Amino acid sequence: MIAIIDYGMGNLLSVSKALDHLGIAHQVTDDPYDLETAAGLILPGVGAFGDAMRELEAKGLVEPIREQARAGKPLLGICLGMQLFMDTSDESPNVRGLGLIAGNCRRFESDELKVPHMGWNTISKQANVPALKNIPNGDYFYFVHSYYVCPDDQACMGALTEYALPFASILWSGNIMATQFHPEKSQSSGLKILENFAHSPDDQAGS
Repeated sequence: MIAIIDYGMGNLLSVSKALDHLGIAHQVTDDPYDLETAAGLILPGVGAFGDAMRELEAKGLVEPIREQARAGKPLLGICLGMQLFMDTSDESPNVRGLGLIAGNCRRFESDELKVPHMGWNTISKQANVPALKNIPNGDYFYFVHSYYVCPDDQACMGALTEYALPFASILWSGNIMATQFHPEKSQSSGLKILENFAHSPDDQAGS
């Protein structure tokens, strides 16, 4: 059973529909007990960093998420969910993130390209991420975001994408994985990532 974490700001329906399509057992929940008993967790998200952290705090989900991450449970962050894994974001300078991966989120700055970065773009694999099994290098995924993550340890960059500059479109650190793109909106390749994550939770930590 995969738990999709509900804090009132995520793209819950589209993620749930994608897992339904794949035949993957899941539940949408804001109950910390469900996080403890689930085989894996998905933290989706749309909206602002500060608002999202306040909602997680209000629902009492911040420490349960951190506890499950420390315990080694597979955890997937999507879009804003990825950014929430970081320590801080320039979007909400006085708000602390989940701190699961050390680093900050910065806003795209470009005179030539539109912000937000919206639409299809490619990924360049930087590591043998288990959830990318059978995903071709250079495949296309769907993005909608104005901020990008800057991890302190570049070794956790599982894939890069180019938009104004190369940025981390996938993070991978042990049992923790995150995508800046929306796999649930990225057709067959995105569904494959969700399937890999859900069907092989014990493999997410790699070797």
